[in-house]
Amino acid sequence: MYSGPLYISSDHGGYQLKKRLVRYIQNELVRNVEDLGPHEYDKADDYPDYAIPLAKKTVETNGRGITICSSGIGVCMAANKVAGARAGLGYNIEVAESMIRDDNTNILCLGASMISEDHALAIVKRWLETQFEPVERYVRRINKVHDLES
Repeated sequence: MYSGPLYISSDHGGYQLKKRLVRYIQNELVRNVEDLGPHEYDKADDYPDYAIPLAKKTVETNGRGITICSSGIGVCMAANKVAGARAGLGYNIEVAESMIRDDNTNILCLGASMISEDHALAIVKRWLETQFEPVERYVRRINKVHDLES
């Protein structure tokens, strides 16, 4: 199980799922997670206001982050604008495992309206259980993407 810094954020579309995931991570997976907001429901908030700070903090601390909106697409686009962020859309358990093992993602994006709460819990658990496998071809591909940020 991943044991480094872990962060979570959402916009209004992912607010309820974020609250549930915080409880799950703290109480059932028994590990710390820092909630970067929002701390109150606001229907008018914007996903970049939460996904970008999460991505920056994740990169700065060499941690992992989870960010949530209704579809997962908006937070994924925003997070990937931060140099060093490798965000992926976790839409099933197999992808959650693959996105770490093969692509070394450091941010998991979830679509609260696209998956059930139970499915989201299982996706997060698998993502946190999986480690990157530094196979030469995976490292080469990640480095090609990283070179675009330079």
